[in-house]
Amino acid sequence: MGTVVAPKPLLLQDGRPAAAGWSLDPSLRHLNHGSFGAVPLAAQRAQQDLREEMERAPVVWFPALPRRVARARAAIAEFLRVPAEFTALVPNASAGASAVYNSLPHRPGGEVLVTDHGYGAVTMGAARLARRWGGSVRTVHVPLAAGPEEAAAAVLAGFGDRTALIVLDQITSATARRLPIDLIGPAARERGVPLLVDAAHVPGLTEDPRAGMDCDAWVGNLHKFGCAPRGTAALVARGELRHALHPLIDSWGAEESFPERFDTQGTVDATGYLAAPTALDFVDRQWGWPQARQYMRELADYAQELIGEAFTAATGEPATAEVGMPVDALRLVKLPAGLGRTRLEADALRDRMATEFGVETAFTSFDGTGYFRLSTHVYNTAADYEYFAENCVPMLCDWAAKARQEA
Repeated sequence: MGTVVAPKPLLLQDGRPAAAGWSLDPSLRHLNHGSFGAVPLAAQRAQQDLREEMERAPVVWFPALPRRVARARAAIAEFLRVPAEFTALVPNASAGASAVYNSLPHRPGGEVLVTDHGYGAVTMGAARLARRWGGSVRTVHVPLAAGPEEAAAAVLAGFGDRTALIVLDQITSATARRLPIDLIGPAARERGVPLLVDAAHVPGLTEDPRAGMDCDAWVGNLHKFGCAPRGTAALVARGELRHALHPLIDSWGAEESFPERFDTQGTVDATGYLAAPTALDFVDRQWGWPQARQYMRELADYAQELIGEAFTAATGEPATAEVGMPVDALRLVKLPAGLGRTRLEADALRDRMATEFGVETAFTSFDGTGYFRLSTHVYNTAADYEYFAENCVPMLCDWAAKARQEA
């Protein structure tokens, strides 16, 4: 029997369930906030009002847009506890990484250092940069169970004479763990190697996202745990690198300094940027971000234990995933042997679970092992995960048995 007590569901200030603040389909179970986020109704309405304003008078809207983006940028920077003058807005973490890749000086034969926990799209961008340099990507293996010192040592051991850029996740997507940026950053600085931190999952999950961090560029999505409209992320840069950073679109602000040149992007729909503070304020007004984060962590504790025990009871095999630096609202539970061994197999499980069970989930793979990735938010309740344990775990065990028979 589980030892972790389920937290009481959160309510809106008017007494309704927290989920009433979103437009999520009540006929589905939404257990994968971490992939694409979910936008509160308040922010949806704010964005729609902005779009209507834009369409009523485009010639008034677009010349004034950079000033409005700058104000939204300042509010977002305050939420992230970073100076606005070091913060630019970009569509997502991958776009921020691409802006860094495109802005770095040419390094003939340069090597880009990544880990085997890296997000696929960002790693693909790193590979394209390396090809442009005539260099290569070096992928460092970090064991899933590695603690801070072991993980840092693995990355530092990958440094070489040709290392020209390091790309690390602050919170990894597929493996739901942290990497010790605070231990790696000073070593990169000492060697004069730029460090790009992919913090896609961090805004909203961490009170002070960049505390103790020494890096040249950091990019985090606001549309995940921050619940901002999709297409909203922050690129934070300090030091000399920021002066070289340019947006992916050259527009009329191209000759301005960083970050102002990112504020002008022609006719791009920037209403997501402008509505992002509404989303951040919604969570803050309803519960306060500290309480929201505490609830997400306590619910993840309960769900991880509940579902892990359900898999173990059904298969007789431990379902515990040993994660060296676990994350509050993102957790892993090991799948039965035969399921989710590759990214494509994991994605197929996600799609099948949605169509056959009406449950939006995330399944991931690492080192040939499949995992169910938990991803909690304020609108989730213990009942969501109890449903998964009772109805989905048995079916997943059946699918695993069939997969092993067919192998």
